[in-house]
Amino acid sequence: MDLRLAVYELASSNGLDAQKTRQLHALAGFQREPSRLSYWLPRGVAVLGAALLGLGLIFWIAANWEELGRMGRFALLQAVFLASCVGAFCLPKARLPLLLIALLSIGGLFAYFGQTYQTGADPWQLFAVWAVLALPLCLVARSDVLWTPWMLVLATAATLWMQAQAGHRWRIDSADLGIFVTGWLVLLLACAFVSPLLVRWTGAGPWALRLGLMLATILITGTAISALFSNELGTPYWAGLALLAVACALLATRRLFDVFGLSAVALGLNTLLVGGLGRALLSGSGDGIGALVMLGLLAAALLAVTVQGILWRTRQEAA
Repeated sequence: MDLRLAVYELASSNGLDAQKTRQLHALAGFQREPSRLSYWLPRGVAVLGAALLGLGLIFWIAANWEELGRMGRFALLQAVFLASCVGAFCLPKARLPLLLIALLSIGGLFAYFGQTYQTGADPWQLFAVWAVLALPLCLVARSDVLWTPWMLVLATAATLWMQAQAGHRWRIDSADLGIFVTGWLVLLLACAFVSPLLVRWTGAGPWALRLGLMLATILITGTAISALFSNELGTPYWAGLALLAVACALLATRRLFDVFGLSAVALGLNTLLVGGLGRALLSGSGDGIGALVMLGLLAAALLAVTVQGILWRTRQEAA
């Protein structure tokens, strides 16, 4: 329940006058500064400013494409990267926002390189090299401020690689099972890399892991569902179902438990199970309305069981 609404209800039910209502508000802490606001506000503003500065640099170069020469564009991007790295080394308090600018400038430099020289490389290669070169910055920063965008870059590289290896088409075929499983495993291994298992070396917090699990779940679920309804064997469907089931089991353990990540993966697993049930019930020649009703009841029961299981596991962790 919302604390402010609960306080208003308490004051109304007891008929408190204005003075006692103000005292109740003071006891509830409505007039106090939120805890650790003075610590997080300047850091959050600095990180937001760094992200806007890095993106603004890329957009500014794009807007002034004709005015800046080729060497001028390269020099500007490289100078920003070097200045950010040197500043992060000399100014420890500003290390995170400066390293974030450096990470974004790497992406801008590779994007400009690809636009200028037209090397013929697939886009996934640029994102993969970007992720590799940004990895030392993330290890130095030891913060989700860098690990979270790094995870997004890596997920983009994995997705584009899957598309390129499958012939630049999104049609799912069992013959491409190795390609899909490899792309999925890359993302899941990246999630394991930023998980609490290696936090001693990476310093990663929960948000990089949560973003990685969400992106991996979307990728696996989308590919597996497409395989289920476009392939008779549906082999990628069973592979995706098995991977998500294993991920759910691991996230439910005490060492790796995270309610956000577990909920995201469980939702993907439910989607695949309901999709499989839907194909099984609707593929026959029976009553379509009855099959839809049965599918709805089974989906509701499955979701209820999943929610109860997650709540039970959360209460265990809290206890």
